[in-house]
Amino acid sequence: MQLIDGKAVSAQMKKEIAEEVAQIKKAGGKIPHLAAVLVGHDGGSETYVASKVRTCEEVGFKSSLIRYEEDVTEEELLACVDRLNNDPDVDGFIVQLPLPKHISEQKIIEAIDYRKDVDGFHPINVGRMSIGLPCFLSATPAGILELLKRYEIETKGKHCVVLGRSNIVGKPMAMLMMQKSYPGDCTVTVCHSRSENLKEMCLNADIIIVALGVPEFLKADMVKEGAVVIDVGTTRMPSSVTKSGFKLTGDVRFDEVSPKCSYITPVPGGVGPMTIISLMRNTLLAGKKEIYK
Repeated sequence: MQLIDGKAVSAQMKKEIAEEVAQIKKAGGKIPHLAAVLVGHDGGSETYVASKVRTCEEVGFKSSLIRYEEDVTEEELLACVDRLNNDPDVDGFIVQLPLPKHISEQKIIEAIDYRKDVDGFHPINVGRMSIGLPCFLSATPAGILELLKRYEIETKGKHCVVLGRSNIVGKPMAMLMMQKSYPGDCTVTVCHSRSENLKEMCLNADIIIVALGVPEFLKADMVKEGAVVIDVGTTRMPSSVTKSGFKLTGDVRFDEVSPKCSYITPVPGGVGPMTIISLMRNTLLAGKKEIYK
């Protein structure tokens, strides 16, 4: 069993991006600028955005944080999106999800200029991804592809089971794993809460990507010997052994599943660090106008 170390891979990618930004600076080019819009004071969102801003500094990007209180109106938020769309200095921006109930997330996502949509959520980016055109890939799936690539995990002709059908991970992951490329060329099965014979499908899988948000859902009796398991789950569970009083728990019962795997991602330290660095890479591509000239 080999651990897939997302921390080490993301550190390597951070170094590569920082070197490229230093070259851009040296040549007198424009430094990539990422803006983040944060609504309210959700603990998880605060943490994510803080680490995005910190990573921007570490790789040499310019970053801006725009904050609104929970009671911001949809109109105000749409006006902010419009300003960022039209600001020539901002190369890419994200509106941190989830948003308060009175705001339509879909309306906000669709208002973002797809050429600045470094989260990869806009229908144009999703559509381009589904037919294999250059686009901004959603950060978590992009991070998983990078892990498979850097660990040289064989995907061609393999049976990949994706557990979960969210727009952010499950669906894009399934589409990417069936693309005519590497990583890809898989036969893909997507399972979800309504799937029957789920255990049997998982037992047939060479690669299992678990993105359900159900702690320790995947157990040893669902995994065949030698399978590759990618755990996207990060649920904060109460814990008496940690200082903070909680620990991050994945969707895989790691202790019993890992001995059966050829490769597996831990939680934390697997897919998590890759998500932020993939966003940075999208921002670099946006700054260089590499995808949308």
